[in-house]
Amino acid sequence: MLYLDLNGYNYSKKLCESVVTWFVKKYLPRHKLEIEVSHRGMMREGFYGLCTVQDCDHRPRSFLIELHNKMEREFYIQTLLHELVHVRQHVRGELKDRGSKRLWKGVDHSQTDYEDQPWERDAYEQEVILLKEYLHEVL
Repeated sequence: MLYLDLNGYNYSKKLCESVVTWFVKKYLPRHKLEIEVSHRGMMREGFYGLCTVQDCDHRPRSFLIELHNKMEREFYIQTLLHELVHVRQHVRGELKDRGSKRLWKGVDHSQTDYEDQPWERDAYEQEVILLKEYLHEVL
């Protein structure tokens, strides 16, 4: 079951809903999830997307995905899928936040540079595969 809350400006509600429901139905069908997708200008922060756990670290089921609101359609889909991979990583217990520590499969990577973080490497690999799947299956 999915509770989806979309907000912000300069984005396609229909596209966002389509991508999120497709991903959850295909990759997390047995989980009760709350996902809020917030669209806003993020260029000052230097990000296109962020994923944050909203409830607990033990069994997270509530997430906030923030997306930059001015992206080309395909890049928007790819970025949203990237953030949804992080949701999946948290739900499966691969990625965990324990206090100030960030654990990937039980190993502390709190001091690992962004480009070397294993969850980011995984999400960058998966976003390309998922984009192709989504475009082939849905569009």
